[in-house]
Amino acid sequence: MQEWLEMTAADLGRGIAAGDIDPVALCDAYLDAIEAHPMRDRIYARVTPDRARAEAAAAAERARDGQRLSPLDGVPISWKDLFDTAGTATEGGSKLLEGRVPERDAEVLASATALGLVCLGKTHMSELAFSGLGHNPSTATPPCVNEPDSVSGGSSSGAAASVAFGLAAAAIGSDTGGSVRIPAAWNDLVGLKTTAGRVSLAGTVPLAAKFDTVGPLCRSVEDAALLFAALEGGKPADLQESELEGCRFAVLTNVVMDELSDEPKAAFDAAVARLREAGATVDEISVPEVDEAMPLSSCLYTTEAYGLWRDVIEADPEAMFSEILERFRLGKGFSGPDYVAAWAKLDLARAGYDRAVAGYDAVLVPTAPMLPPNIERLNSDHDYYLAQNLLSLRNTRVANLMGLCALTLPTDTPSCGISLMCAPGGEEQLLRLGAAAEAALREA
Repeated sequence: MQEWLEMTAADLGRGIAAGDIDPVALCDAYLDAIEAHPMRDRIYARVTPDRARAEAAAAAERARDGQRLSPLDGVPISWKDLFDTAGTATEGGSKLLEGRVPERDAEVLASATALGLVCLGKTHMSELAFSGLGHNPSTATPPCVNEPDSVSGGSSSGAAASVAFGLAAAAIGSDTGGSVRIPAAWNDLVGLKTTAGRVSLAGTVPLAAKFDTVGPLCRSVEDAALLFAALEGGKPADLQESELEGCRFAVLTNVVMDELSDEPKAAFDAAVARLREAGATVDEISVPEVDEAMPLSSCLYTTEAYGLWRDVIEADPEAMFSEILERFRLGKGFSGPDYVAAWAKLDLARAGYDRAVAGYDAVLVPTAPMLPPNIERLNSDHDYYLAQNLLSLRNTRVANLMGLCALTLPTDTPSCGISLMCAPGGEEQLLRLGAAAEAALREA
């Protein structure tokens, strides 16, 4: 059964369909692994064994009767602790929400459950999802699979760790500025950032609702396609016959290449070379609108986040991790006219970006410009924390600001990812391109 813990969600689903894997035994294998893991309490905020076993038993009965609900019926996954779970605390990684128990599941959890996925529990996260590092002294800081003394990336930190350490077949997280893609990259996983508005946010603890998105962290692009369909309640993208021959990619050269550490740079360059070898045409382009959009982040993100959370935060600010509290309070410094003007500027930047990349199938960037930072240094050095948090989010934020969908893939170098970005609503095309790119990167 140990091998089950290393299989993709899609392969587990196929094993269940073939009668080779019993969903109950699979669920117990994961629950036993979670219980025995020395870092379990740094990864899972709450485990839901009763729910998981009941859902697995129902999946096993459907499998026996030939009535499976989806390709992932019976596959156990984890959920970031901002998705409402009926009868189970959902606290958003914050003492401010301690003891908050919703009455019903988030819409995406209900959708996935209706298609037979098994809920293992809730994973730790950055406080109220407002950090790219995954560092959370208020609750727990999940480890990076490649360096347990370093952060796993945020804000879907426990989501990534649950998959990377073999404690879930896949995980569902959220991405407002990079919160799926950063931890996916730092833990050598595939991570999908969906288009804002495409997947329901109902029953999800918000950060900045105009940028919040829901997406999976998993072991393959096929898994990402199946999980995306489960979240939407739709049909999975057809990944058959995906190829790079004839594809046109653009490597973005401005902003995302600044302060790029040696390892991510070398990994990205090697990955791009492999895409070329597989038949893709790759150009380098500079898009000035990205430079124009980046300074708008502070106003747009902090104003919306503080506007949503001000009353809760100011009622008990001492309950928060000081670095996150400080970031929220930056929203005090912007006026209503500032916020409206920033959105007007961003809309113009988005239009310019769309024109600049219109001839390309996808835009390529290094997912994160540096490797995951050390936890102790983040604890002891305020300036280092600030600099690393902003830098960790910089490359991924391009897709959020420009309203794109994006996919990060692992490279040969640990904790280094390459991201593909496509037009809004283009998830199916993105996943097909991602499958072809994944094949090219694995073949070499």
